[in-house]
Amino acid sequence: MPELNNILLFFAASALLALSPGPDNLFVMAQSAQYGRVAGLLVTLGLSTGLVVHTIAVVFGLAALVKASAIAFTVLKFIGAAYLLYLAWKAFRSGASVRSGSSAPVDCVRLYRRGIIMNLSNPKVSLFFLAFLPQFADPARGPVVPQLMLLGLVFIAATMLVFGMLSILAAGAGDRLRRSETAQNVINRIAGAVFAALAVKLILTER
Repeated sequence: MPELNNILLFFAASALLALSPGPDNLFVMAQSAQYGRVAGLLVTLGLSTGLVVHTIAVVFGLAALVKASAIAFTVLKFIGAAYLLYLAWKAFRSGASVRSGSSAPVDCVRLYRRGIIMNLSNPKVSLFFLAFLPQFADPARGPVVPQLMLLGLVFIAATMLVFGMLSILAAGAGDRLRRSETAQNVINRIAGAVFAALAVKLILTER
């Protein structure tokens, strides 16, 4: 297994990567601001479940297949972009629902599923894992497969920690704004714009 110092270094690098602006953390913050802290945490859990799949894909070489196949990459890319555009359309059509509480009721399964789909339909995540994880695996310290699985779990833990904090911060701002019908409409429009921008970014992504 990797040395403890190497694991800690990998955790720190993973946390910094999770903090850097990207589709996943922007998605989490948009959902948290729009629906509340619980929504953001459920989306984070869904994204993390997707990362488990990406880790397994790297271990068993599926990510290499996506990298080698232009068709597979393009199909995944357009599925992800279509889903983001669908979310943008829903956000733009959402009306205000002002409540006295801090957040509105949420559909747990729907939000969890939303995080999974968002993560799995982004082929760049698999390619990133394919490039990033092996750098911290050392064949001299034993079989590589268990090391890659461990590193994947460490990355997921760092991501959940960072995204969880972002969810709480974004939801705190959103809680205050959701008490105003005008502000809630603005939140919905901003969320729709974020989803649409992420869709365009994904469409323009090259291997």
